[in-house]
Formats: sequence, C-alpha cells, structure tokens
Amino acid sequence: MKNSLSKLLSYYYPVAGRLRLSKSGRMELDCNAKGVTLLEAETTNTFVDYGDDFSPSEFTDELIPKLDDTQQPIEEIPLLLVQLTRFHSGGDCEGLAIGVLLSHPLTDATGIIDFMNRWAKLSRGEELDPNEIPFLDRTLLKFPDIWLEKPREVNTREISKLDTSTLQHIPTSKLLDQWKKPVVPQTPEDDGIDKPKKRSGAMLKLTSSQVERLKNKAMANNHQSSKQGSRPNYSRFEVVAAHIWRCASKALGDDLTQVRFSVNFRNRMNPPLPHNYFGNAVANVATPEGDIISNPLGFAAHKIREASHAVTDEFVKSQLNVSRLGQVQLDNIRAFFMRQGHRVNIPYALNHNVLFLTSFTNMPVYESDFGWGKPVHFGLASRSPADRAAILPSPDGDGVIVALFFQTALMQLFKNYFYEDMYLSLL
Repeated sequence: MKNSLSKLLSYYYPVAGRLRLSKSGRMELDCNAKGVTLLEAETTNTFVDYGDDFSPSEFTDELIPKLDDTQQPIEEIPLLLVQLTRFHSGGDCEGLAIGVLLSHPLTDATGIIDFMNRWAKLSRGEELDPNEIPFLDRTLLKFPDIWLEKPREVNTREISKLDTSTLQHIPTSKLLDQWKKPVVPQTPEDDGIDKPKKRSGAMLKLTSSQVERLKNKAMANNHQSSKQGSRPNYSRFEVVAAHIWRCASKALGDDLTQVRFSVNFRNRMNPPLPHNYFGNAVANVATPEGDIISNPLGFAAHKIREASHAVTDEFVKSQLNVSRLGQVQLDNIRAFFMRQGHRVNIPYALNHNVLFLTSFTNMPVYESDFGWGKPVHFGLASRSPADRAAILPSPDGDGVIVALFFQTALMQLFKNYFYEDMYLSLL
C-alpha cells in the first residue's frame, strides 16, 4: 500500500504539498513535495467491539490519525495523514481499517473518494485509465469580477449579508504573523461564547422502501403542488435531508432554523468542469428559513431544493469572487483546518442552531478494493464542534445510512422522531 500510495502521489502531487499564506494574505497551495504521513497500527479489538455500525465516537476515532497542529506552523502540516490499523484478536489479521485525515482546503468529498479508489486500483496492480488521471488546473475557477444584480434569497444570505457580528476581523499583516506561529487554543470564556454542548454519534438506517415512502409523502403534501399544477418529483437527497431537518428541529424545540450543505458544481458550470477535476468544486448554501415543524415534509423538501437549485454558473462565480475578498472566509478556512480549541472565528457555527449536512449517496464509497474485497464500512469521524449529519449509501445497497453527530442530551429524542415520523409516513 505504501508503494501504491507513492505512485499515486505522482499523479496527485498537490496532496504532497503544504498550505501557506502569500504576502497578500491569500491562502496558497505550495506543491513542494514534502510528502504525506502514513502510519501503521495494530489492535486486539475486533469489528464487534466497534458495534454493528461503527457509530462515530471517541472509540472509533482511534482508527483515524490524530493531528497536533499546535506545535508547528501551517507550512509544516501534512495535507494527508493515513492510518492503517490491523485487527489481531486471534493472532491472524482479521481485517484492516484505513483512517484518513485530509485537509479540506485541498479538495472536496468527490476528490477524496476518487483519490481512495485510484489508490485501491494501483494497490491491486492495475494501472489508471487516462480518464482517471486527476485534472489539476485550478485556473478554470478564476473569473472576472461578477456580481449578481438581484441575488436570490440564498445568495443574499450567503454572500451579501453574511452575519459577521460574532467574528473577529484580523488585519492581513497580523493574520500573516498569526499563521507563522503555533496556535494557542482559546477557551470559550476567552471568546465570550457559550461552552459547546457534548455530542455523540449514531448510524440510522432507512431502507429503500422507507425512502420511497418519504418521497411519496413529500410529494403528496407539498405546498407547491397547486402552484405548479403537478406534484414535484423529489430526489432521495431532498426527502432524506428534509426528514433529518424536521427531526432535528423537533428535538431542539423549533430552535433549528437552517440546514447548511455543499453542492457539487462540476456540472453546473458553463462549460462544465472536467469530471476528474481535483479540488474544491462545491458551493456552500443554506436553506431559506421557515416553519419546518408545523408544515408537512414537502415544505422542508422544497426548501432543500430551493437552496440547491440556487447554485448556478453565475452563483458560483460570484461566490468565488467574494471568497477571494473576504477575510472572514480565510479565518473560517483556517479554523476548520486547524481543528483545535474554540477560536474567535467559529462561534457562528457554535452559537447558531444550524445543522451541517453532507451527502455521499451518489459517490462510489464502497469501491475501494485494495485486493481483499470491497470495504464493509464507510463512515465519518466524530470530530466536529457542531451538529452534523451525513447521508451515506447503505453497504448492502438497500437504502441509506444517516451518520448523525448530534447533541448527546437530545440524541434519543432525535431517534424517536426519526422513526416515529417514519412510521407515520408508512400509514
């Protein structure tokens, strides 16, 4: 696996580089070939010890490499860390866990899944096809300044009226100095924010039949049906995301106001980006606010669709231009990359009732066959300062798995609503 990873990095050479700040204050990817970190570990635990579903927890996080980024500058931190953990409960190797820690500024979920599948193919002794070679030219996402004359509601919230009242702005000169030094974690008291709530993980299954019933329910009671003249045909993502949103809102007592998620815009550009583009080709959007609990499932599904459909070629170009100008965006990128302490630049996520949602439903997450068969599990770590949910394809092909990381005190309440509402949808 080490040799095949080394070979793969000859194609994905930016992964072996480092992040740095330019003199102008922009984050840059320095392709300096400093390499990645590959760790090997062994455990006497068995798969059974991690539960039937490997629910996100501190226990399962042992299978993922740890990064102490407080003792080194950003320019020295690897962009990819991999931990290979062998299971040795009875003397023989009973399995292997591949834990991956990847810098999000480097690429998105599509990019890392492609990376893992290409690595697996090389490990099997095969060669990459020409269409599997990553496309690395990021100048495709450099555009002349473009601003939306009449931003849609989502655009307005995400671009023109970003709430920065709780974010601390740092002059570029000080930001540069700050990045060059090790980070000293700040406590919630230092930031003037509330202490983050304890969170735990769960894996919740929805069968294909249950997903289909959710679709039918959303289409039957959608408030837009009469306006459009026909019932909208909602996607699997839209109805499952809407179901998660409503359950979280009920568990929080109607405090949850938004769902934030990323939209892959590779095929939404004009012209489209190459299918093998390696980089961040996602736009972050937020659902328009609305009374989610009192309205039916179709209302929430329509809000999800509304946010997703706002991502157009024009929207992407506008958002990318804004991100180049906004210092807050740099702060946020750094905060989520460093993943240490409760910084002055992440209280927006901690203080607002926002559920962060990711979907892997259309990604080949179970295709990483390194020569011993396809993986039996794909999941996420529990390292997050906010409520999160990921919609994963089920390994048996029947429906989806919702990997949930939610407030511990409200987790059981969420589960109750999740399956009670499902029961009602089956009536």
